[in-house]
Amino acid sequence: MIKQILNRLPKKSSKSADNRDGSGTSTSSSNASTSSRNSDLVSNRYGSSSAASLPDFNSGPNLGSGYGNKLSQAVNAKLNGNQPVPYEALPSFRDVPNSEKPILFIRKLNLCCIVFDFNNPTKNLKEKDIKRQTLAELVDYVSSANGRFSETVMQEIVKMLSVNLFRTLTSPPRENKVLEAFDLEEDEPLMDPAWPHLQVVYEFLLRFVASTETDAKLAKRYVDHSFVLRLLDLFDSEDPREREYLKTVLHRIYGKFMVHRPFIRKAINNIFYRFIFETEKHNGIAELLEILGSIINGFALPLKEEHKLFLVRALIPLHKPKCLPMYHQQLSYCITQFVEKDCKLADTIIRGMLKYWPITNSSKEVMFLNELEEVLEATQPADFQRCMVPLFCHIRCCLCSLHFQVAERALFLWNNDHIENLIKQNRRVILPIIFPALERNARQHWNQAVQSLTLNVRKIFSDIDPELFEECLLKFQKEESRENEIKSKREATWKRLEEIAAMKATSNEPVLISPKIMRRTPSG
Repeated sequence: MIKQILNRLPKKSSKSADNRDGSGTSTSSSNASTSSRNSDLVSNRYGSSSAASLPDFNSGPNLGSGYGNKLSQAVNAKLNGNQPVPYEALPSFRDVPNSEKPILFIRKLNLCCIVFDFNNPTKNLKEKDIKRQTLAELVDYVSSANGRFSETVMQEIVKMLSVNLFRTLTSPPRENKVLEAFDLEEDEPLMDPAWPHLQVVYEFLLRFVASTETDAKLAKRYVDHSFVLRLLDLFDSEDPREREYLKTVLHRIYGKFMVHRPFIRKAINNIFYRFIFETEKHNGIAELLEILGSIINGFALPLKEEHKLFLVRALIPLHKPKCLPMYHQQLSYCITQFVEKDCKLADTIIRGMLKYWPITNSSKEVMFLNELEEVLEATQPADFQRCMVPLFCHIRCCLCSLHFQVAERALFLWNNDHIENLIKQNRRVILPIIFPALERNARQHWNQAVQSLTLNVRKIFSDIDPELFEECLLKFQKEESRENEIKSKREATWKRLEEIAAMKATSNEPVLISPKIMRRTPSG
């Protein structure tokens, strides 16, 4: 019996050892399986084939996109802490024959599909430097390419660009930014710590789109609507350097891919609609308007109805948001381009501006007057006549403004020869509207510069048409005397009310005022 027990002891010990070995294998297999699933998700996301094993980093050039996918899986596994795999540089294009360069190009693209954390400047320093050098080599290769890019290459290029560029933008809280629109220009822009790498990726994209070796008919399958939409989403980046690159890239895409032009315009419209009517928060409105300024400049005549609707529904309402100063220069250019393309749109534009004319924001009012001058300079007499009455009713209010910059800017309109001629031709309608404002400014405006400019404008009218000027002056004096008479009656009525109230003040009796007393004229 003891012998039987002793015989069992080694077997039990051996079984335990086997279990320990089996457990280790199971754990390793589990880690490998988890890593494989994560890698498969990445591979499936960008349409790449999966790999079973990790080859040597400097293996032969016959390895294509499968090599890059294996590399991505391996390095991602390393970044996840599963197993240490070296991230090593590939041979230079100068060190391989011309026949092997296309495959090396794909391998380098896949090497650059690994994304590192740039928020930690001390992490993966060697790998980041290798990636930066590889990206620079890719830029040089695309710039000097002397053969058409194949469909496989384009697919790998778009995959690399998507991995590196399309990300969730992070920004600080912006709840109070709309209320402090004028302070936004003084804020320090937020700089992306990954920009040294992003800049090279954007440069690569720019060279790829601009390259004569990029066949637009083939590339449109990969630089598609989804790609364009995600590119437009990046215009909300806080980093002005990124927005500047995006502006250039999107303009090149618009020029090269004619099939995408209507879609790009519609997508930009949707961004504007969301900005105007929902959020009033977007960092890239100025850059998008700058692109549109160039696009509008190339519109063929006569203008399509689509373009006129874009003017009415998007560009004119862009005058509404409080953060107008951030993009007003670009907006004004777009508006002026429409007037120069079709002068009949001047009436629509001016009436649209009057609809959004600021009431209490003086600095914004000065911007409107600046833009108005540019629009009027391209306006023809017939179109001017259709909108001059409501326009000069607003200008009359500007002339009377207590803010000297508003009044001064309105008076500066007479310094423009074209606008002055339009006003002279229609003086019989315009002068009666603005004469009271001119007369009051000349008499009692607190700012000396405004008084001086007002006297100059009065002299222009008196010199060109003395009879009309005298007629307006007499009318103004009559209205002024009538207003003074009404004012005197009102003061006399209130004085009489005070006297009656004082007489009844000693008693608690209510004071009843008869209509006769209210209409009584002051006695001599």
